[in-house]
Amino acid sequence: MALLIGLEDDAAYIWQVFSRAIKPMTSVHLCTDRGDQKALYNFYESVINKMRQIIREGVRSIIISSQPKNNYFQDLINHIDRHHAWLKQGENKIMVTAITGSAATHSQVAQLAKSLAFREIVKETASEEAGDLIDLLEKHLNTSNEANVILFSIDETEDAVLRLPRTGIRKTEYLILTDKYLNGSKQKNRLNRLFQIATNKGVKTRVIESESPAGQRIAQLGGIVYITMKE
Repeated sequence: MALLIGLEDDAAYIWQVFSRAIKPMTSVHLCTDRGDQKALYNFYESVINKMRQIIREGVRSIIISSQPKNNYFQDLINHIDRHHAWLKQGENKIMVTAITGSAATHSQVAQLAKSLAFREIVKETASEEAGDLIDLLEKHLNTSNEANVILFSIDETEDAVLRLPRTGIRKTEYLILTDKYLNGSKQKNRLNRLFQIATNKGVKTRVIESESPAGQRIAQLGGIVYITMKE
């Protein structure tokens, strides 16, 4: 999944991008002109705050759309660099990509999503994100930290997820499946239920294309991997 942010003169429209759908999430409005630096600062802070929930869920791919005659993309990047450098550092850093166009309405987003440039960005960012997850997996496969646990079966994963508390501070969890494992399983309903419960409990869930390098590595491990690690 990725996040699409459409930057307009007086608003930012935020959308969730899934493999087969784009859904509206929220919007932030600038109630004055862009020459008011204090208002502009607060505007970008509000955009970042709206992003936080999705970022906490493990989404790292951010696509920012704007018209070619303005500097709105760079303005937001500059704001992140100055005030939220943590978003571009460490294992949880975001990947930001620019695209030309408007994303204020459903029709504009639908048109944008049809473009080759948009499809290539989604494909590339998904590949990069999957690669980062594999790097994380390999790192923890090669450590002996007892606080980190890696599971490779639906039974063990289901048991671990069901025991998770719904709230409170805890370790970070990832549930990763290949699309082939999910679609070919005789327990698809069970897997879908597990995926939904995991998502509801704050686990970072991903379905990865089997033919991708990341998917091939997950397939070598059985098609399903659950990682829990110390923050």
